Amino acid sequence: MRISFDIDETLVCRKASGPCETGLGATIARYLFDDPLRLGARILFSELRARGHEVWIYTTSLRTEPRTRTWLWLHGIEIDGFVNFPMHCNSIKALQMIPAPSKFPPSFGIDLHIDDLDGVAIEGTRHGFKVLVVRSDDLDWAEKVLDAEKKMRESTAK
Repeated sequence: MRISFDIDETLVCRKASGPCETGLGATIARYLFDDPLRLGARILFSELRARGHEVWIYTTSLRTEPRTRTWLWLHGIEIDGFVNFPMHCNSIKALQMIPAPSKFPPSFGIDLHIDDLDGVAIEGTRHGFKVLVVRSDDLDWAEKVLDAEKKMRESTAK
């Protein structure tokens, strides 16, 4: 399964008062990029990859792939794929979707997208893709992702 994550307020914990990843890599990443990574992301990504899934980033920001990969690498995280706003726009333009959704994971073979916005979930329902909404202040967010992954895995096994 291919699982993607939004960055702002999903993986980056700026507004949230919740805990962020710590350690030397996290300190360097925060100094270089000013994007504190949400606590639990490193272990979650590792667990998803251990279960045989691809982990992607799907952001509608203008962050570049090298910047994002470096930021995550400093936290000990590798990703399998990356989508940013220009890539998303090219995909939507090619599909001639009107009105255009803010994200469209099926264009990139993504089975489950994790985001903090209800609007993305509404678009998922409208356009037929799976979205799990996790709030920026939810301390159990990683467990919810693993639960959603398990349910999807079990439903496709039937």
